[in-house]
Amino acid sequence: MAFTGFFLITFLIVHAGINSCIFLNDNGKTFNIVGRFMSHNWIVRFLELGLFAGLIVHIIQGLMLWRQNVAARPVKYYSNKPEKNSTWYSRSMGLLGTLLLIFLVIHLAHFYVGTKVALYAHHDAPHNLYAEMHEVFQQWWVVAIYLLGIVALFWHLMHGFQSAFQSLGVNNKKFIPIINAAGIGYTVIICLAFALMPIAFHFGWITYTPEVVPAIPVH
Repeated sequence: MAFTGFFLITFLIVHAGINSCIFLNDNGKTFNIVGRFMSHNWIVRFLELGLFAGLIVHIIQGLMLWRQNVAARPVKYYSNKPEKNSTWYSRSMGLLGTLLLIFLVIHLAHFYVGTKVALYAHHDAPHNLYAEMHEVFQQWWVVAIYLLGIVALFWHLMHGFQSAFQSLGVNNKKFIPIINAAGIGYTVIICLAFALMPIAFHFGWITYTPEVVPAIPVH
């Protein structure tokens, strides 16, 4: 589970970096160019299959781990005070993961499906993903859902980042504080970048102006 977690952590860096092109506020030109390259490059498309495979495996591993934990302690402790030696979010990884899965389905429905339909069903028809993002994030309730999903991602990463290193046996007292600090920094930067995207579109900090197609002159 640690290896698939690291794979998804790396993906979030790439995903946040590409999506951050919207902050150039150039009417989506750079973002759409990069997005088109990512959707047409065969290496990226192959890695995309690996991403979905890694995500599915990560979910299955999480379910297996949960079942193992339940089987290991079928009878609950008579007196149990987990807050003494663990954080609430480390004990809620199953719930946070479920919320993230629901959010991911919504996210794919909004932005992934349309891109693939344009690419495959419509024979690579032009698709303005930047304009689509602008339209979707005009709705306050959609922005609220995305922010809730990012909150779930924040707490999931807060535990998952350092837990992945611990699962691989990195328990040295010298490195643990460095790993924890790196995990907090990574989580804050990634989640802040993702949170600012719907907020910036909704409040008009970044804008979109539809390109006007010149009229055909009549002779």
